[in-house]
Amino acid sequence: MAKEITRIAKLEFNAGQAKPGPELAGLGIVMPEFTRAFNDETKDRNGEPVPVVITVYSDRSFKFETKTAPASYKIKQAAGIKSGAANAKTDIVGTITMDQLKEIAEYKLVDLNTNKIESAMKQIAGTAKNMGVVVEGLVDLKEAEAAAKAAAKDIANANAKEAALEEAAATAIETKGQAIEVNAIAQSAEEEGDK
Repeated sequence: MAKEITRIAKLEFNAGQAKPGPELAGLGIVMPEFTRAFNDETKDRNGEPVPVVITVYSDRSFKFETKTAPASYKIKQAAGIKSGAANAKTDIVGTITMDQLKEIAEYKLVDLNTNKIESAMKQIAGTAKNMGVVVEGLVDLKEAEAAAKAAAKDIANANAKEAALEEAAATAIETKGQAIEVNAIAQSAEEEGDK
Protein backbone atom coordinates (compact mmCIF):
# COMPACT_ATOMS: atom_id res chain seq x y z
CA MET A 1 0.00 0.00 0.00
CA ALA A 2 1.30 3.44 -0.92
CA LYS A 3 2.09 5.90 1.83
CA GLU A 4 -0.34 8.76 2.31
CA ILE A 5 1.11 12.18 1.49
CA THR A 6 0.29 14.72 4.18
CA ARG A 7 2.19 17.71 2.84
CA ILE A 8 4.37 18.98 0.01
CA ALA A 9 6.59 21.95 0.85
CA LYS A 10 8.80 24.08 -1.39
CA LEU A 11 11.71 25.60 0.52
CA GLU A 12 15.16 26.97 -0.21
CA PHE A 13 18.39 26.41 1.71
CA ASN A 14 22.02 27.19 1.00
CA ALA A 15 23.83 24.11 -0.27
CA GLY A 16 25.36 22.07 2.53
CA GLN A 17 24.08 24.49 5.18
CA ALA A 18 20.52 23.43 6.06
CA LYS A 19 19.75 23.59 9.79
CA PRO A 20 16.68 22.65 11.83
CA GLY A 21 14.44 25.69 12.11
CA PRO A 22 10.91 27.06 11.95
CA GLU A 23 10.51 26.40 8.21
CA LEU A 24 11.05 22.67 8.84
CA ALA A 25 9.29 22.46 12.21
CA GLY A 26 5.83 22.81 10.70
CA LEU A 27 6.38 19.86 8.37
CA GLY A 28 6.37 17.25 11.12
CA ILE A 29 9.53 15.48 9.93
CA VAL A 30 12.62 14.50 11.88
CA MET A 31 14.56 17.69 11.16
CA PRO A 32 18.12 16.43 11.81
CA GLU A 33 17.47 13.51 9.47
CA PHE A 34 16.42 15.86 6.65
CA THR A 35 19.22 18.38 7.20
CA ARG A 36 21.84 15.62 7.24
CA ALA A 37 20.51 14.08 3.99
CA PHE A 38 20.12 17.49 2.29
CA ASN A 39 23.57 18.70 3.33
CA ASP A 40 25.19 15.45 2.15
CA GLU A 41 23.48 15.71 -1.25
CA THR A 42 24.32 19.38 -1.80
CA LYS A 43 27.77 19.71 -0.19
CA ASP A 44 29.49 20.06 -3.60
CA ARG A 45 27.35 23.04 -4.70
CA ASN A 46 29.47 25.68 -2.90
CA GLY A 47 26.81 27.29 -0.70
CA GLU A 48 24.54 28.34 -3.58
CA PRO A 49 20.81 28.62 -2.81
CA VAL A 50 19.12 25.30 -3.54
CA PRO A 51 15.34 25.08 -3.92
CA VAL A 52 13.99 21.81 -2.56
CA VAL A 53 10.57 20.11 -2.74
CA ILE A 54 9.88 18.01 0.35
CA THR A 55 7.11 15.39 0.28
CA VAL A 56 5.98 14.42 3.79
CA TYR A 57 4.11 11.16 4.47
CA SER A 58 1.69 10.27 7.26
CA ASP A 59 4.31 8.13 9.06
CA ARG A 60 6.60 11.24 9.30
CA SER A 61 8.92 9.89 6.64
CA PHE A 62 9.82 12.13 3.72
CA LYS A 63 11.51 12.34 0.38
CA PHE A 64 12.99 15.43 -1.20
CA GLU A 65 14.02 16.62 -4.63
CA THR A 66 16.60 19.35 -5.10
CA LYS A 67 16.33 21.82 -7.98
CA THR A 68 18.86 24.01 -9.76
CA ALA A 69 19.82 27.35 -8.22
CA PRO A 70 17.50 30.26 -9.08
CA ALA A 71 18.18 32.01 -12.39
CA SER A 72 18.56 35.32 -10.56
CA TYR A 73 21.43 33.87 -8.50
CA LYS A 74 23.21 32.63 -11.63
CA ILE A 75 22.66 35.96 -13.41
CA LYS A 76 24.07 37.90 -10.44
CA GLN A 77 27.07 35.57 -10.42
CA ALA A 78 27.68 36.01 -14.15
CA ALA A 79 27.26 39.80 -14.03
CA GLY A 80 29.40 40.13 -10.90
CA ILE A 81 26.73 42.02 -8.94
CA LYS A 82 25.30 41.61 -5.44
CA SER A 83 21.69 42.48 -6.26
CA GLY A 84 19.41 43.42 -9.10
CA ALA A 85 18.14 46.93 -9.83
CA ALA A 86 15.59 48.54 -7.54
CA ASN A 87 13.83 49.75 -10.70
CA ALA A 88 14.75 47.75 -13.80
CA LYS A 89 13.19 50.38 -16.09
CA THR A 90 15.54 53.14 -14.95
CA ASP A 91 18.65 51.33 -13.71
CA ILE A 92 21.13 49.07 -15.48
CA VAL A 93 23.25 47.30 -12.85
CA GLY A 94 25.26 44.93 -15.03
CA THR A 95 25.68 43.02 -18.26
CA ILE A 96 26.11 39.41 -19.31
CA THR A 97 27.16 37.97 -22.66
CA MET A 98 25.16 35.70 -24.94
CA ASP A 99 27.55 32.87 -24.01
CA GLN A 100 26.82 33.41 -20.31
CA LEU A 101 23.09 33.53 -21.07
CA LYS A 102 23.30 30.23 -22.94
CA GLU A 103 25.33 28.64 -20.13
CA ILE A 104 22.73 29.68 -17.53
CA ALA A 105 19.88 28.47 -19.77
CA GLU A 106 21.57 25.08 -20.24
CA TYR A 107 22.03 24.79 -16.46
CA LYS A 108 18.38 25.72 -15.74
CA LEU A 109 16.87 23.70 -18.63
CA VAL A 110 16.02 20.67 -16.43
CA ASP A 111 13.78 22.82 -14.19
CA LEU A 112 12.13 24.98 -16.86
CA ASN A 113 8.88 24.28 -18.69
CA THR A 114 10.63 23.81 -22.03
CA ASN A 115 13.05 21.41 -23.68
CA LYS A 116 14.36 23.94 -26.22
CA ILE A 117 17.49 25.92 -25.41
CA GLU A 118 16.22 28.95 -27.37
CA SER A 119 13.07 29.14 -25.24
CA ALA A 120 15.11 28.71 -22.08
CA MET A 121 17.41 31.54 -23.18
CA LYS A 122 14.37 33.81 -23.70
CA GLN A 123 13.12 33.02 -20.19
CA ILE A 124 16.51 33.71 -18.62
CA ALA A 125 16.88 36.91 -20.69
CA GLY A 126 13.50 38.06 -19.33
CA THR A 127 14.68 37.43 -15.79
CA ALA A 128 17.87 39.38 -16.50
CA LYS A 129 15.87 42.31 -17.93
CA ASN A 130 13.66 42.39 -14.82
CA MET A 131 16.82 42.56 -12.70
CA GLY A 132 18.29 45.48 -14.66
CA VAL A 133 20.91 43.29 -16.34
CA VAL A 134 21.48 43.76 -20.07
CA VAL A 135 22.34 40.79 -22.29
CA GLU A 136 25.04 42.02 -24.69
CA GLY A 137 24.32 40.85 -28.21
CA LEU A 138 20.60 40.54 -27.52
CA VAL A 139 20.09 44.17 -26.55
CA ASP A 140 22.21 47.16 -27.59
CA LEU A 141 23.72 48.56 -24.39
CA LYS A 142 23.59 52.19 -25.59
CA GLU A 143 19.90 51.84 -26.50
CA ALA A 144 19.15 50.23 -23.13
CA GLU A 145 20.96 53.06 -21.31
CA ALA A 146 19.06 55.68 -23.34
CA ALA A 147 15.75 53.95 -22.59
CA ALA A 148 16.60 53.81 -18.88
CA LYS A 149 17.51 57.51 -18.89
CA ALA A 150 14.24 58.39 -20.67
CA ALA A 151 12.23 56.30 -18.21
CA ALA A 152 13.95 58.01 -15.26
CA LYS A 153 13.12 61.43 -16.77
CA ASP A 154 9.48 60.39 -17.27
CA ILE A 155 9.26 59.26 -13.65
CA ALA A 156 10.82 62.53 -12.43
CA ASN A 157 8.32 64.55 -14.51
CA ALA A 158 5.40 62.50 -13.20
CA ASN A 159 6.61 62.97 -9.61
CA ALA A 160 6.92 66.74 -10.15
CA LYS A 161 3.39 66.95 -11.55
CA GLU A 162 2.06 64.86 -8.67
CA ALA A 163 3.79 67.16 -6.15
CA ALA A 164 2.29 70.22 -7.88
CA LEU A 165 -1.18 68.67 -7.74
CA GLU A 166 -0.77 67.83 -4.05
CA GLU A 167 0.36 71.40 -3.36
CA ALA A 168 -2.62 72.76 -5.29
CA ALA A 169 -4.97 70.49 -3.33
CA ALA A 170 -3.46 71.64 -0.03
CA THR A 171 -3.84 75.30 -1.10
CA ALA A 172 -7.46 74.68 -2.08
CA ILE A 173 -8.19 73.19 1.34
CA GLU A 174 -6.46 76.09 3.14
CA THR A 175 -8.29 78.78 1.16
CA LYS A 176 -11.72 77.19 1.12
CA GLY A 177 -14.24 79.89 0.24
CA GLN A 178 -11.61 82.54 -0.55
CA ALA A 179 -10.45 83.82 -3.91
CA ILE A 180 -7.04 82.43 -4.90
CA GLU A 181 -4.55 82.95 -7.71
CA VAL A 182 -4.43 79.92 -10.01
CA ASN A 183 -1.16 78.77 -11.62
CA ALA A 184 -1.36 76.46 -14.61
CA ILE A 185 0.15 73.05 -13.83
CA ALA A 186 0.19 71.57 -17.32
CA GLN A 187 2.10 73.33 -20.05
CA SER A 188 1.30 73.37 -23.71
CA ALA A 189 2.60 70.43 -25.75
CA GLU A 190 5.14 72.70 -27.48
CA GLU A 191 6.63 73.98 -24.22
CA GLU A 192 6.73 70.49 -22.73
CA GLY A 193 8.55 69.16 -25.79
CA ASP A 194 11.26 71.84 -25.45
CA LYS A 195 12.46 70.44 -22.13
